[in-house]
Amino acid sequence: MNSPYEPHLAEAGRLEALRQLELLDTAPGEAYDRITRMAAQLFQLPIAAVSLTDADRQWFKSKVGVAHNEIPRLKAPCAAVAESGKVLAVPDLLEDECFHDSLLAASGIRFYLGAPLMTKSGYCLGAMCVLGLEPRAVSEADCAVLQDLAAMVMAQIELQHALGRIDPISGLPNRNQFAGDVRDLALVEAAGESRLAALVSLASPEEQSDAMRVMGSAHLDEIVRAAVPALRRLAGGGKVYHVGTTDFAFVAPQGSSLVRFSGSLLAWLGERAPAGGARFITTTTVGLARFAVGQDAPLDILRNLHSAAHDALGAESGLRVYSPEQDAAYRRRFWLIGEFGRALQQPDELHLVFQPKVDLQNGACDGVEALLRWTHAKEGFISPGEFIPIVESTSLARATTEWVLAAAMRQLAAWREQGVALQVAVNVSAVNLEEPDFCERVLDGLQRHALDPASLALELTESALMRKPRAAKDTMARLAAAGVKIAIDDFGTGYSSLSYLQEMPADVVKIDQSFVRGIENDERTLSLVTAMIQLSHDLGHRVVGEGVETESAAQLLREAGCHEAQGYLYGKPMAADALAEWLACR
Repeated sequence: MNSPYEPHLAEAGRLEALRQLELLDTAPGEAYDRITRMAAQLFQLPIAAVSLTDADRQWFKSKVGVAHNEIPRLKAPCAAVAESGKVLAVPDLLEDECFHDSLLAASGIRFYLGAPLMTKSGYCLGAMCVLGLEPRAVSEADCAVLQDLAAMVMAQIELQHALGRIDPISGLPNRNQFAGDVRDLALVEAAGESRLAALVSLASPEEQSDAMRVMGSAHLDEIVRAAVPALRRLAGGGKVYHVGTTDFAFVAPQGSSLVRFSGSLLAWLGERAPAGGARFITTTTVGLARFAVGQDAPLDILRNLHSAAHDALGAESGLRVYSPEQDAAYRRRFWLIGEFGRALQQPDELHLVFQPKVDLQNGACDGVEALLRWTHAKEGFISPGEFIPIVESTSLARATTEWVLAAAMRQLAAWREQGVALQVAVNVSAVNLEEPDFCERVLDGLQRHALDPASLALELTESALMRKPRAAKDTMARLAAAGVKIAIDDFGTGYSSLSYLQEMPADVVKIDQSFVRGIENDERTLSLVTAMIQLSHDLGHRVVGEGVETESAAQLLREAGCHEAQGYLYGKPMAADALAEWLACR
C-alpha cells in the first residue's frame, strides 16, 4: 500500500533529524503509551509499538506486548518503512520474500502493518506499527487508521520539540522535558530505585552577568553551543538537558557508581580549557545528586543539583555531591528571611534588650546597647547570631534598622518620663549608610519624640564603613553635626585603616570581644589591645571594651586607659524592666 509521502532524504540527514529530537534511549512517555494502547485495542492485536529506526537497530519509544526495548535493524519491517517513507503491510511474514527469515518471523510474528513517522521536513523517523501472531488481511481502512495514529505520534513529538520543550540556543531539551522524562522513569524502573544525576554549570552567575555587560548574550550562546558535544559524551549517550542559561543536566546510565561517574566528570573538568579566551574566563562546576525513581520530584532533583553545583564554586576540584545537611541550612536561611519579614509586621515577636556599658573608673552606667531579639510564634527563641547576619544581607536590613530605631527612641522617651537619663546605642548596617534619606529619618525620629540627639549613638562596623567610604563618611558627618554620637563597633576585626579612621567623625571606638576575652592570659593580645586604646586616644576617641567577663580583664583594660566596659561581668542583655531594677541596685 503506497503512502502519499515522497521518499525520504539521505540517510545521514534522517539520522541527524532523529538525534536532534533527543528521543532515542529515553524513558517511555505516557502520551506515547496512550496512542500505542489505542492502536492495540483498535486492531485487536497483542503487539503495538512506536518504533524508531537508528543506524543499526529498531528502538521502541513505546510498546505493548513487547518485552525487549530494541531489535536489530537488519530485515526489520519498520526499517523498510523508514527507508521508503511509506505504509508497509505484510499479511504473513513467513510467506514474504523479504521477511520470512527475519527475527520477527523467527519469534512467531506472522502479521505486520506499519505507518511512517514523517517529520514536516520529509524525514521518516520510524513507524507506528501493529503486529499479530496470525496472518491477517489488510484493508484501506486499516491503513488509514494506522496513518492517523502515526500522525498523532508525530504531533506529540513536534509538540514536545516546539512548545516549551526545546531550548532554541542549544537545540537540547529543556527543564520541562527533564521534569517529564525523570517522571516517566517510573514507567520502566522500580519505584525507589536509586539513580544518579549531574548538573554542569559552565559559568557562575557573576560571570554570566559580566559577560552580558561586556560582550552581550551572543558570547554566552557561543559558550553553550561549543560545550554541547562534550556534554553529550559525558552523558554516556543519554539525553542532555539545557536547564539554565549555562546549566546542563543529565541522568547517569543505570547502575553507574558515584565514584566512577564523578571520576569521569573530574577528568573532564581537569582537561577543560577556560572558555572565552583571555577576554573572559568562566568557572565550570559540577553538582551531583542521587534520587529515588518515582519518589523524588523532578524539580526537587534539579534544585538539589543546582545547590551542589553552586557549592562546587568553593571546591578546589570544581565538583560537589549534594549534601542534605547543607541544603537544610540553605532552606533554613530562606525560611528565616520569610519569617522575619512577617515578624516585622507582628506586635509581639520582636523586642529589644539592653546591655549596660559601665565606666571603668567610677562604675557608673550612662549608656546601654540596644540589641534585637526574636521569639518566633512557633519556633520560640531564635538566636540573633543566626538571623541578624542573614537579615543584614537582604533588603530587610532597612526595615529592621527602622524598627530598632523606632523601638529604641520610644524606650528613651519612656525612660526620660521616668527620670532615667541613659544613652542608647543602636547597631546600623552598611546598607543604611547608603540610603540617601537615612540621616533625615533618624533626625525626624528624634524630633518626633523630643529627644536630645546626644541620647542616641549609632554603632557601625569597620567593614560597613569601608563598603562605600564616601557615602558612609558623608552620612556620619551629617549625623555627628546634628549631635548624634557615632561609634565604630568591633574595632580590630575589619580593615583598621588608620588614615580612614582618622577621617571618620566618630566619638567612640569599641574594641571587639575577641581581643578582650582571655586578655589576662595572653601577653601579645594585651599588647595589641593596649596599642589599640592608645591609638584611639591619639585620635580623640573614647574607648569601650566589649566582652568583659572577669574582674582581672576589667582591671587590665582600666590600666590601659579604656574608658568603659561592656560584658557579662556587669550585666547580660536584659529587658527594660530588668534594666531598671539593675540600675536601682547599683
